[in-house]
Amino acid sequence: MQLRDFARDKHRRADDKPFGGGPGMVLMVEPIDRALKSVLGTKKKKTRVILTSARGTVFTQADARRLAKYDHVVFICGRYEGVDERVAEHLADEELSIGPYVLTGGELPALVMTDAIARQIPGVLGKGESLEEAHGSFPQYTRPEKYKKWKVPPVLLSGDHKKIAEWRKKGDRP
Repeated sequence: MQLRDFARDKHRRADDKPFGGGPGMVLMVEPIDRALKSVLGTKKKKTRVILTSARGTVFTQADARRLAKYDHVVFICGRYEGVDERVAEHLADEELSIGPYVLTGGELPALVMTDAIARQIPGVLGKGESLEEAHGSFPQYTRPEKYKKWKVPPVLLSGDHKKIAEWRKKGDRP
């Protein structure tokens, strides 16, 4: 959706200079409010509105599981110098970050969070076993058994499922 489509002035501005001065431009509250109302309509049941923000709470796997329970997750992505603070105060349910650094915009964090959330929705991956947190992270190998001088750990070729499970649980790298 094009945020400028929700601006009311003849130039369709979605940003302006910050009050108090400073560099850059700030996304305006009015076009964001109008765009959000267009997306949500009058219903806000089982919907969570997230503002991507470098100062937000760091997104975790627990957040992905929690947000997957909503029917809709709407992301408001900052850009430029940021977003009018009234968006965080009155329109977003929470602010989330993907780490202690600043990007040029909130679109990439929104994509990262969307992917993590989607993995939690039954049927998205096909098999529940594909959820990494269901079995932990461990090294994976496939054919060929030997490439150059690099070999697959012998335990994975043993056929002993108990030993393989123990090896995976340890998560050792060869």
